[in-house]
Amino acid sequence: MTILLLLGGFVLLIAGAEVLVRGASKIAAAVGISPLVIGLTVVAFGTSSPEMAVSVMSSMSGNVDIAVGNVVGSNIFNVLFILGLTALIVPLVVAQQLVWLDVPLMIIASLLVLWMGWDGNINRWEGIVLFGGIIAYTVFLIRQSKKEKSKAVQKEYAEEYSDGKGWTAKEWLFNIAFVIVGLAMLVLGSRWLVDSATTIAKSMGVSDLIIGLTIVAAGTSLPEVATSVIASIRGERDIAVGNVVGSNIFNLLCVLGISALVSPAGIPVSKAALQFDIPIMIAVAIACLPIFFTGHTIRRWEGFVFLGFYIAYVVYLILAASQHSALQAFDVAMMWFVLPITVLTLIVTVVYALRKGERIRR
Repeated sequence: MTILLLLGGFVLLIAGAEVLVRGASKIAAAVGISPLVIGLTVVAFGTSSPEMAVSVMSSMSGNVDIAVGNVVGSNIFNVLFILGLTALIVPLVVAQQLVWLDVPLMIIASLLVLWMGWDGNINRWEGIVLFGGIIAYTVFLIRQSKKEKSKAVQKEYAEEYSDGKGWTAKEWLFNIAFVIVGLAMLVLGSRWLVDSATTIAKSMGVSDLIIGLTIVAAGTSLPEVATSVIASIRGERDIAVGNVVGSNIFNLLCVLGISALVSPAGIPVSKAALQFDIPIMIAVAIACLPIFFTGHTIRRWEGFVFLGFYIAYVVYLILAASQHSALQAFDVAMMWFVLPITVLTLIVTVVYALRKGERIRR
């Protein structure tokens, strides 16, 4: 029964997010929000709505490790697994705004969460600061969208989102109902998922943090997987990348912010998360800059590296949770072989891109 509830929770979360995004996107377009902002906010934030539902529900029910693990694990999953998988399908084009604005903001937000949680708790006042950050970010995007004059962008979204002109009352009610039904499915799905994941964690002796970082994080990120993969196949590769970065910013600022607000004592942050998982999340965010910077493209080999590191991360969590004898050898291999080679490769790639840029300017 617990497994059925877990699977049912996943299904409701994915379906609820899809219904919510479709309804909200059409309403946003109908009231005059530009296509660019729809992509960066409604679509990206909408696909993160399962993370919101699960983390808020976990905070209210006292399972705070799942709330933190879900956000941190989802952000790691989004960059390493989703971008890795989609880049393997087709090389991903990265917009300049992501390189100079959104990715740096993702890095800053990640560092801010580490700083806030360093004392072992993200309190309500810090939750207000985080939530204020997502409001400021959204307002900035709306203002920037007013300067958006690209006909290509307008055409890109034309088939996906109606402008709402000539909508009847029935059509308005239909799309509003989509939003309401989507939210209801998310609430119910998150409750099933949190309850069943907690039961499984206790029965297997696995901590709530590990469950949140792996099963729950991957499950709540499935809408992002579907959105990015479909976007890359359709040729909308900038949307595939923007969806991931926008979702990560939303997770850090809005999901953690609201979770801290609704939790009576804020969100306790475990030492394990502070010493390992959050630094990994920050490192993954920082790793985006050189990869995104070099030619504004995520190549297939870079996608393979991302995907490989996510597999290594999950393997480490499993070995550490079970105290497996292979853990020490795995640590040595990652620390003294895999990581140095990866860092060296990134440095060479960046230097090559800079020199190539200088030759082109000359």
